[in-house]
Amino acid sequence: MLNKVIVCGVGLIGGSFALALKAAGAVKEVVGFGRSRAPLEEALRLGVIDRIGDDWAEAASADLVLLAMPVGQMAPVMYALEPYMGDDTVVTDGGSTKSDVAAAARAAFGERIGQFVPGHPIAGAEKSGVAAAKADLYRDKRVVLTPLTENTSAAIERVRSAWQACQANVSQLAPEEHDRVFAAVSHLPHLLAFALVHDLAVRENADQLFGFAAGGFRDFTRIASSHPEMWRDICIANRHALIGEVDAYMTELLRTRVLLASGDAAGLEMMFATARARRDAWLESLTPSGE
Repeated sequence: MLNKVIVCGVGLIGGSFALALKAAGAVKEVVGFGRSRAPLEEALRLGVIDRIGDDWAEAASADLVLLAMPVGQMAPVMYALEPYMGDDTVVTDGGSTKSDVAAAARAAFGERIGQFVPGHPIAGAEKSGVAAAKADLYRDKRVVLTPLTENTSAAIERVRSAWQACQANVSQLAPEEHDRVFAAVSHLPHLLAFALVHDLAVRENADQLFGFAAGGFRDFTRIASSHPEMWRDICIANRHALIGEVDAYMTELLRTRVLLASGDAAGLEMMFATARARRDAWLESLTPSGE
């Protein structure tokens, strides 16, 4: 049982974390912080938080602080938080990049860096904001912790236990490995979805194109409805690994173009079959045994 949890950023990620802890009976009080008042008041009205925090002195008695804002906003919040952290306060985050967040935390927290345990919940939706938050967002979803060498086992366990109370499956990676992996399987797909929709949106016949778009376009571009500011920060923060993935994808597109240009039906079918088989195997691995 956590006595007091502070959630800074009460949108989809932070709000769902609060709701999940409440639903599990794992927290006595959730205090919300944010850069603007309106989302906090909505979170209070919806029962996502128990009260609105106005002073970082609240952190002195907090068991856990979740930083759930875009990664580009974390550094100033960390600096504001640090003077008020209690000796037993553990801080974590929900950012989609980890090397930059860890570096910002080292600069802001200094000797208190052992109290910061980086994390990344692999769950989301195309809609953002506290109204989109839900208690079961993390159920059976993966949360990746990227502990630092200074973290104590007790600090790591507190963060792990909180996410497990949200019914998430918790695993660990090194921060640098995390960023390489997610550049390929998360950041690149978002970038591609945004780029495709933007390409069509700025064409002269955009209305006609979107008028005929159907299920395949909707499914492929679903994540282009994600939060632009958040994904701007993610792409910039992880741009070096992401550029490598963009280059690899461009090479793959060139190979595909060669197959099309040469009318190589067998080559296209082989590529499609390999991709389908690997995706189907991945989908099957996501289904719990017995279902």
